[in-house]
Amino acid sequence: MDPAAQIHRAAVTLAALAQSGLSYGPGEFDADRYRKVAAIAADLLAATSVDVPAADWLADLGRDQGHATPKVDVRGALVDDRDRVLLMRERSDGRWSLPGGWADPGDTPTDAVIREIREETGYPAEVVKLVGVWDRDTRGHRPRLPTSIYKLFFLCRPTGSATAPDVLETLDIGWFSLDELPELSPGRINRWELERMVAHARDPQLPTEYD
Repeated sequence: MDPAAQIHRAAVTLAALAQSGLSYGPGEFDADRYRKVAAIAADLLAATSVDVPAADWLADLGRDQGHATPKVDVRGALVDDRDRVLLMRERSDGRWSLPGGWADPGDTPTDAVIREIREETGYPAEVVKLVGVWDRDTRGHRPRLPTSIYKLFFLCRPTGSATAPDVLETLDIGWFSLDELPELSPGRINRWELERMVAHARDPQLPTEYD
């Protein structure tokens, strides 16, 4: 692991300890110590990021409450019989990704990924299998974020014809081979993950992968 990644991982761990500590009703002296730990974490995050000051990191850290746990991101891949993957173009950055996003409370992982596929591509779909459970930082996604994130990747298949996607999130959709990928949204998806999705589409008997 490179030094910047080590510092970032340490900062995320410190931030989680501070959040959990502040959530369990400590005395004022302990609360002050946990706030100082959070400030140290923000300084470390600022040292390993580009153009994000420590004050902004500290504000982000203060938004979450309760025991700190990893967030869950779901991604769904539709792969056609020519090994092309359905991608959607993100309105937020103009780049391309598998449909997906944060799992919402009350959703099962399957509910979440099917909803995201329909909203962002217009396709009704069903899950074929869970391909991988991967750690966002371990898989090299950028920019780094101040929390741990587990990414759940599902191989899916369409169950009907597409309708119009949600224009608030999606600029366009398209089917792409691995040899003709557009510019990917690096915080959401990378080439290696798409390669794994195509490999599992070719051989659905492959075991689920995980970090």
